[in-house]
Amino acid sequence: MTVDLLIRDAYLYIDRDWEVANGWLAIRNGRVHAIGDRAGDAPAARTVISARGRLVTPGLVNAHHHMYQNLTRAYAPVTNGTLFEWLKGLYPLWAGLDEEAVYLSTCVAMVELLMGGCTTSMDHMYVHPRPFLIDAQFRAARDVGFRFHATRGSMTRSVEDGGLPPASVVQDEDTILADSERLVAAFHDPAPGAMGRVALAPCSLFSVSERIMTESARLAEKHDLRLHTHLAEDPDEDAYCAEIYGCTPTEYFERVGWASPRSWVAHYIYPTGDEIDRLAHAGVCTAQCPCSNMMIGGGTADAMDMRRRGMRVGLGCDGSASTDHASMWLETRMAMLLGRFRHGPHAMSARDALDMATRGGAACLGWEDEIGHLRLGACADLVIWSMSEVAAAGALSDPVEAWLRCAPAVAGTTIVNGKVLVADGVPLLANLGDILRDHAREARRIQRLDG
Repeated sequence: MTVDLLIRDAYLYIDRDWEVANGWLAIRNGRVHAIGDRAGDAPAARTVISARGRLVTPGLVNAHHHMYQNLTRAYAPVTNGTLFEWLKGLYPLWAGLDEEAVYLSTCVAMVELLMGGCTTSMDHMYVHPRPFLIDAQFRAARDVGFRFHATRGSMTRSVEDGGLPPASVVQDEDTILADSERLVAAFHDPAPGAMGRVALAPCSLFSVSERIMTESARLAEKHDLRLHTHLAEDPDEDAYCAEIYGCTPTEYFERVGWASPRSWVAHYIYPTGDEIDRLAHAGVCTAQCPCSNMMIGGGTADAMDMRRRGMRVGLGCDGSASTDHASMWLETRMAMLLGRFRHGPHAMSARDALDMATRGGAACLGWEDEIGHLRLGACADLVIWSMSEVAAAGALSDPVEAWLRCAPAVAGTTIVNGKVLVADGVPLLANLGDILRDHAREARRIQRLDG
């Protein structure tokens, strides 16, 4: 049998308990077809790529992002603000989003993620000044060839209702619920190997009504969907929940029916140990966002403690306007450094961080059966990593540790669904130059720099 693609001469990281030195991996019909460690056993292939001894891993999985925010990267007036200052400064700009701006920002985000070794990403699209913005994201994912798990975000509380955003970017409850149903019918594909899925994702406990939280949980049960929100990200959130709901953010999360295996949360920086234990027992996963939380100065989740308590932890690069990049490799390296900084050198290895970036992210998305590993039958989403000879000089004993320690590493080849989307570090999207030109135009408009 002739396979579609053969990767040979590789150090294969298949899964957290399976590595193959000098191995090969065969891909057929978008799936991992065979793996071996003897070159003579490799099948014939229509296309052969030599990894030249480099590390091959599953594609990284981004469990938290806001793709539209690359239109306001490093926006000068808010670069030194707190989380709430940053949001209040940017919400009026994001009110200018339209379908074209969202399509372009999503394309740029997905290409950047591919270059950083990410092959599947969610996106938390919670600003809706106009309809059909998530439709534009699915169009971008199709054009790029990216595996995409959209989340229908929402906000109902504007400044007039005691929230942070202007009224122009929030929606009423009935509009949100009806559009959630529409998006699920139009784009959610529960079938194996899906390239597009939908989850429901009210922005945060302080930005939506209790009805949206409870009805989202009901819809998720009805359609077998995932649920996502920000949780316990900032001390101001504790104060808000105490004043409005008379409880902590985690207690409110439980009260509205979200403490279930369907849910994953972003950040989760300020829970108590008992709250972590309760959500872990309920099957809730979390996405740590190392660079974003450090950039905003808001602390960071203790990922290794959460893992010890039984909670599945993935990684997210978060919105570009706070992190200002979309490199999952950099997030993985930073997660390792934070774990070692907090708990000492024995606390966390490169393999722990890689497990979070692959298996952990897949668990957040409820997709661990097919992505986040390269076992037989898995989706053929993988990365051949590249590093300069100078940076890698002397790193001879452990390719996985060298991958995060000897920086920087980039995706030399990124493969999604068996198709090469990045080759020799260069994205293969034919019209990328046009997209970048148009993205620059939209970024100037959104940032009000053309007047």
